[in-house]
Amino acid sequence: MSLIAIAARKIFTPLDAIDDGVLVIEDGTIRAVGSRREMIVPKGARFVDLGERILAPGFVEIHVHGARGRDAMEGSADALEAVARELLRHGTTSFLPTTLTAPVATLIKALEGLGSAIRSWQSRGGADGEPVSEALGIHMEGPFLSAARRGVHPAENLLKPSPELFQRFADAAQGTIRVLTIAPELEGALELQALAIRSGVRVALGHSDAEFDEAERAIEAGASHAVHVFNAMRPLAHRECGILGAVLTDDRLQAEVIADGVHVSAPALRLLLRAKGASRVVLVSDGTSATGMGEGRFRLGEMDIFVERDARSGELVCRNAEGKLAGSVLTQDRAVRNMAAFTGIELREAVTMASWNPARLLGLEDRKGCLRPGADADVVVLEPDGTVAGVMARGVGNFG
Repeated sequence: MSLIAIAARKIFTPLDAIDDGVLVIEDGTIRAVGSRREMIVPKGARFVDLGERILAPGFVEIHVHGARGRDAMEGSADALEAVARELLRHGTTSFLPTTLTAPVATLIKALEGLGSAIRSWQSRGGADGEPVSEALGIHMEGPFLSAARRGVHPAENLLKPSPELFQRFADAAQGTIRVLTIAPELEGALELQALAIRSGVRVALGHSDAEFDEAERAIEAGASHAVHVFNAMRPLAHRECGILGAVLTDDRLQAEVIADGVHVSAPALRLLLRAKGASRVVLVSDGTSATGMGEGRFRLGEMDIFVERDARSGELVCRNAEGKLAGSVLTQDRAVRNMAAFTGIELREAVTMASWNPARLLGLEDRKGCLRPGADADVVVLEPDGTVAGVMARGVGNFG
C-alpha cells in the first residue's frame, strides 16, 4: 500500500482554498484533505512538507493538437506519449488529443491509431506505469466546420454534417471520441448533434459563421461549450450579435479561451469573464507540435506551420504559410498565470478554469479536476507565483 501525506501553505480544491493544509493519498486516490490543525496524519504515511508552495488539482486540457514535435494526427502511441510527457511538465495531468480537418481516409487512420492507443493505455494505466498526462479521449475539431470561419482547416476537406460519416469516425476511434466541434448553421448540424449527444459525446460550437438564433438552437439542443471563443467565429455586432452574442449571454454554454496574449486581448478576456463568470470559462492551449520546441518549422496535421517571435508582444506565435494563426505553443500553467495577470482574478480562480471547469464539462468532476476524497491523485505543485514545481499523476510523480 502506498500512503503519503502532503502539507502545503495552501491547497486549492479548487473551489475553496485551505490554508496550511494536508492532502492524504492512498494507492493513487485522494483519501482526505483538510486543515493541518484538524487532520491526523495516518500512521505509516510518508510525510512531505512543501512549505510555502500550493497544492492544486492537475490541469485538464480539452483542446490540444500536439507538443514536443509530435502531432495527434500521427495517430500513434509514440506520438501520444510524447505529447503526454510534455503536457505533464506543465501541470496537465489529463487531456484530449485533438484532430484536425483532413481527408476522410486520413482522419479514419488517425482516429483508429488514437483510439487503439488510448484503449491500450487505459488498460495498463499509462505509459509503462510512468507518470504521464492521461489521454481521456479524443476531441474531433472538424471536418463539419464553416468554410467562412475555417481558420487554417483545409477548405477542400470540409464536409457537410453527416450522421453516417460521424458513426464511421466513432467506430474507428473505438468509442473514445469525447468532444465533437460543429458549425451549428450547417445543413444537418442538429441531426448530427443529436446523434453525437446520444453517443455520449459533448458537442462544441466553433469555426462558425452562425447567427444568434442558429447558435441558440444548438444550445437548446444540448451543445455544451464554444471552441476558442472570439477566434474563428462571426464577430459581435450590435444588430446581429451572431454566435459570439449567444456565447456571451447564454449561461448554458461554457467557453474555451486561449489566454496566450495573442489570440485574445486582455480587455476581451476581461469582457468574457464578466459575461460568463469564472465558473463558465475553460482555459485551453490549442497547442501544436511546436509546443516546447522554440522557433522553427513544424507540422499541424498535413500542413507546415512556422513559429516566430512576435516583434510587438515578444511571444512565440504559430502561423501557416498564409500568415494565419495556426494554434499556439501555449501551455496550461502559462495560461493560468496569464489569465490571473490579464484579468486581475485570484490564482485559485484561474486554476479552476484549467481544472474543475473542464472536468465538469466532460462529466468527470467526481475524479478529475479536484482535490477531494475519492478523486484520482492528479496534483500539481505550484510556487506562490503559479509556476509549476512538481506534478503527480494518479499518485505517481515528484515535487521538484
